[in-house]
Amino acid sequence: MASQTAKTILEEMTIQEKIGQLIQLSGDFFQNGTAAITGPLKEHHLSLETIYTAGSVLGISGAERVRQVQTDFLKHSRLKIPLLFMADVVHGYQTIFPIPLALGATFDPQTMHDTAAVAAKESAAGGVHVTFAPMVDLVRDPRWGRVMESTGEDPYLNSVMAKAAVNGFQGKLPLDANHIAACVKHFAAYGAPEAGREYNTVDISEWRFREQYLPAYAAAIEAESLLVMTSFNTLFGIPATANQKLMRDILRQELDFKGVLISDWDAIGETIAHGVAGNLEAAADLSLKAGVDIDMMSFAYAKYLEKAANLDEHTKLLIDEAVVRILDLKVALGLFEDPYRGLSVEREATTILSSDNLHVAEQAAEKSMVLLKNESVLPLATDAKVALVGPGAHTGDLLGSWSWQGDPQKTSSIYDEFKSRFKSVEYAKGCGFHALNYQELDQAVMIGRDSDVIVAVVGLPSSETGEATSLTQLTLPTEQLTLLKQLAALNKPLITVVLTGRPLDLTAVAAVSSAIVLAWYPGSRGAAALTNILTGEVNPSGKLPMSFPRHVGQVPIYYNHYNTGRPISQTADDDENKYLSKYVDAKSEPLYPFGYGLSYADLAVEQLKVLNPIVNDSQNLQVEVTITNHSTISATTVMQVYSHQLVGQTVRPVKELKYFERLSLAPLETRDILVTLPLTTFRSMQSNLQWQVEDGDYTVMVGLDSDNVLQQPFEIRANNKRGQE
Repeated sequence: MASQTAKTILEEMTIQEKIGQLIQLSGDFFQNGTAAITGPLKEHHLSLETIYTAGSVLGISGAERVRQVQTDFLKHSRLKIPLLFMADVVHGYQTIFPIPLALGATFDPQTMHDTAAVAAKESAAGGVHVTFAPMVDLVRDPRWGRVMESTGEDPYLNSVMAKAAVNGFQGKLPLDANHIAACVKHFAAYGAPEAGREYNTVDISEWRFREQYLPAYAAAIEAESLLVMTSFNTLFGIPATANQKLMRDILRQELDFKGVLISDWDAIGETIAHGVAGNLEAAADLSLKAGVDIDMMSFAYAKYLEKAANLDEHTKLLIDEAVVRILDLKVALGLFEDPYRGLSVEREATTILSSDNLHVAEQAAEKSMVLLKNESVLPLATDAKVALVGPGAHTGDLLGSWSWQGDPQKTSSIYDEFKSRFKSVEYAKGCGFHALNYQELDQAVMIGRDSDVIVAVVGLPSSETGEATSLTQLTLPTEQLTLLKQLAALNKPLITVVLTGRPLDLTAVAAVSSAIVLAWYPGSRGAAALTNILTGEVNPSGKLPMSFPRHVGQVPIYYNHYNTGRPISQTADDDENKYLSKYVDAKSEPLYPFGYGLSYADLAVEQLKVLNPIVNDSQNLQVEVTITNHSTISATTVMQVYSHQLVGQTVRPVKELKYFERLSLAPLETRDILVTLPLTTFRSMQSNLQWQVEDGDYTVMVGLDSDNVLQQPFEIRANNKRGQE
């Protein structure tokens, strides 16, 4: 329902002013706080009058600059409709948190909420009204660089984290001055490009889309995200930005999304290259009919200005609908009451990069790091003589892609933190990310020979992750593998720290390493968090949100795959039978499965008991899980509950995550945990594209990763099929 403010303003607007609200400009249209007369203005054939009717701008922040641009804009705006300022605040504003994939590894929605809340507070102080986050796309192919923006391969984990992120960014509606509007992206199925190649075709069935890809978007919209962004890809044969079924039928009607729908950068214009529009005017017509409210930087909607007086009544109606939604967003942000919404240089100075914010960043990084291997060499004693080597050891490039306002030059390196914590640290680069200098290599070997332990920090630079960074190879560069092999030949404990924004094939790394710590891109306080992990001040608790392959030839690889008619049994019989769904030159399972992550403590799921083996229509499934810490140190882990439906109307995944919980256990503690799962937890997507819970036989599984689980059978006997409640 449109607000009275929006209705009143709409009645006073000319058609040109209405069209202007649908246009988003980049920050380079404004120089020194005023509209630029040269450069982008001429390039895109826009007039100053058009600039001063635009509805939003992206990529401008900073209290002083935002105030200048808004002040100048309002001087030229007949109706004094303020600009919206939008930006990519993906995993932090100036305090940078671990990349979203790493936040997924925390399996902690509270951490996701808290990092989003800090990012909102900092960016709001800097004048940002809307963030293009969270990205909730389901991702299963690590060749695609943007997996770093997602929380992984599981629909349930993604849904929980999507809701937490939206609530963190927005707080409780209506928005206050410490929160900003979230924009869920990318609608839809952007994370499934063929061959993992950026911007490529997505071709999945509507059944699979609804069962696996749609739930996280639905969770974010249920959390009342105020905006949604269209994706670049095709879906069901039509580019998403021009897809009426996707945007009108599914997003607007089924999911009941009433907020602002914005295109991605030039996505409307790209419908021409896709081959569904002959020119920008046709592209604008298709996208407006699909329900896209804001055109980000294709200037297709600006084409309506050329014939504004002669637009047909249906197009005018669609424009009015879009304008009302945009005006309502500005109302929700309080911009008509205060166009400068909490702006002050003083607030900006005290809010951004505060000690409290950095503390949240450090804790998030600690929870996100995953211990993949440990041959009893970790944790390290601080009086050990440490050789620190590798291209990632002495750099501030720990922030990762989309750390828009983060400053690597002001970010502590791992070497900086090691110097303050270890009694003896020697550093040598050893090699570059993609370069090998034998003098540097010899220096690394020399200090390694004279050390008690070697810590090698390897991986990929942050420039090789994020948008437009698709890869065909997922192993470490040859130069870095050469360094690791040379160090391993010294027969000293070799601890390998991996910096990455995507799953990698770490088979060769595991073969030569005594321990492996997956640090991701850990953010502003990542080096301190890693040092806390390595010294044992913090016990690692991160779990993989994506499967790590043995070889790139396995991808896409994910734990919750559907069974086949010829499944492997994971027994010796598999070796004797060629005619199974397997590879003949490698194992089929990943190197490290979804949910995997070690601890310094010896933790185990000891017992699983189903309290009601037959579940009827009025019951929930209840299971009791016993977990024991067999060590004399405290630890935190993630209990993971999975299920499998043995027979269904449609094929079912071999297992599906249904519940998870972070648990802290004292030394030698045994704990019994009661888990209650509502009947609707076990719903499945039917061939008629409706969710239903089917009677039949099921298995419940519990473990500390997706591969090593205890399991028990149960039955659902609800007498009929029950849908979503």
